[in-house]
Amino acid sequence: MLCAIALLALPSVPLTLLNDRFLPHDVWCFWLGATLTAAGLLFSIWARHHLGKNWSQAVTVKHDHELIVTGPYSIVRHPIYTGLLLAFIGSAIARAEWRGLFAVVLVFVALWRKLKLEEKWMHAQFGDSYEVYSRQVAALVPRIKRGTNRASACEPAHIDSA
Repeated sequence: MLCAIALLALPSVPLTLLNDRFLPHDVWCFWLGATLTAAGLLFSIWARHHLGKNWSQAVTVKHDHELIVTGPYSIVRHPIYTGLLLAFIGSAIARAEWRGLFAVVLVFVALWRKLKLEEKWMHAQFGDSYEVYSRQVAALVPRIKRGTNRASACEPAHIDSA
């Protein structure tokens, strides 16, 4: 993650190919990227706040851990990661250089590894309830449901926790 942040924050990197642009040097690229970055960070903050006492920086299941399936967790199972990825994608678009896309790949790999570990822990903790939830709600990218109205697509799944 620190490497990805450095790729986006430094004025340039030694490998000149990564400093080349993949988008034009235009104001719309910056504002599109800035908007996506802000949206991603706000989504992550909403998810972190909604998780409440169940949140921890390290992958762990806490005492009296609850399966949260409402709010942003009704949209994706790992909304903090989704928001962070969106923020990095936005930053890459705003920077518009290949190193930004490389940073997104690094972040995706890091978060995917952590996500897989969390999935194992959640399956072990919540069993069938988590299995049902994971079939209904995508891990990182929301599923688009055909033939449903917007309100029903955002309603939380009913999950009985064990």
